[in-house]
This record gives sequence, C-alpha cells and structure tokens, in this order.
Amino acid sequence: MADVLIIEDDATIRTALVRALAARSHSTMTAPDAMTGLQSLLAHRPDVVLLDLGLPDLDGAALLAMIRAVSDVPVIVVSARDEGEGIVALLDAGADDYLVKPYAPDQLEARIRAVLRRTETARTPSEVTVGGLVVDGRTREAHLDGTPLVLSPKEFDLLLYLAERAGDVISKRELLSHVWNQPYGGADKTVDVHLHWLRRKLGETAEHPVYLHRVRGVGVKLQPPA
Repeated sequence: MADVLIIEDDATIRTALVRALAARSHSTMTAPDAMTGLQSLLAHRPDVVLLDLGLPDLDGAALLAMIRAVSDVPVIVVSARDEGEGIVALLDAGADDYLVKPYAPDQLEARIRAVLRRTETARTPSEVTVGGLVVDGRTREAHLDGTPLVLSPKEFDLLLYLAERAGDVISKRELLSHVWNQPYGGADKTVDVHLHWLRRKLGETAEHPVYLHRVRGVGVKLQPPA
C-alpha cells in the first residue's frame, strides 16, 4: 500500500485513478494543477507522484524540475504525449517512469510497485564511517571513538546528512531543505543552533573544530580529523 499523489487536471481521469488505486489498497490525494500539487507534496510527503504534463498553470516538465529541487519522491509521468525524445528528456530530468495514456490499471499498479522497490533499495540507510565517527542510518545510532552519542532526532538527521556527504561543503539552504524540509528557506539560526549542539556532543567548538568545519559565507563540511 502506498500514499499516491495524483497531479492531473482532468476531473474524470482523477476520479478513475482514485477508484482504481483505492481498489488496490492505496491511499490517494489529488491536485488539479501544478502549484496545488507542489503544496500537497510538501505538506503530505506521498510515497509516489503520478504527474500529468498538460497542467493548466505550469507544464508538467517544469513542475518535475521543482519537485526534484525539494524531494526524491518517485515520480511516474502519465501523459498522452508519446514522443520518444520527450520521454527520454523527462527521464533524464528525474522522472522514475513514464506511462503513455491510455493504460490499464494493472499496468499502473505494476509501475508503482517497481518504482517503490527501486527507491526503497536506494533509500536504505547504511553505516557511514568518518574517522572515529560511525553513523548508522538503519539503527539511528552514532558512536565517536566507540562511545555512543546521545542525539536528538534532528541532531541525528543533521549528522547523518553531513556524514553521507563527508568532505563536501553543504550550505545552510541545503540543510534547511533536506533536513528540515523547508525548501524555500527558513531560519538560518535553526541550523546554527543545531550545529552548535552537535559540536558540543562531538567535543569540539566552532573556534576549535575537529569534524565540523565552517566555510565562511558558504556553509559547513564534515571531515575526518587531520
């Protein structure tokens, strides 16, 4: 069972999709245009998005780019457009699958199962080691030189995100988007406070960094001690 967001301007098609997906034990939410769909995506975090291209306020391809800027949710494009180059361009732009209308409900169900299997495998968190720091996304446990770290859920999310990208400079905007789910900005102070708490638990300070290094005017990076 999956939570499916249907972004489709045709009311008849929306109703048919809701009925077909409900019969297969999926829950659904619908949006008749791009902006409503994006708002619903951010508010409800569905498991899968079914995206029509012919939306009244914005082309589906443009909406796909906006979705990919804020989420890695699986997106299945469902459209009457069947031009090969256009399909390839959308898949390259981040769509997980493309289904040409008309299609059978069982075919859609098979595509949903397939993208969920692929993304579930890709999203399975793993253990990350950076120097003496070990962060395990499966158990949500972190250890520093063998000693368990007592972290709040958001501190752990922040640490895991940085550890998975060790050596990369990560901006506060990116952290707000991916750790706090605030893609259009938020309070930089929130990031600063959590980084301060995280540094304390790692036994360091901004003035004397060991793992967490501030890059002035750009962001922060996590790297092993020199």
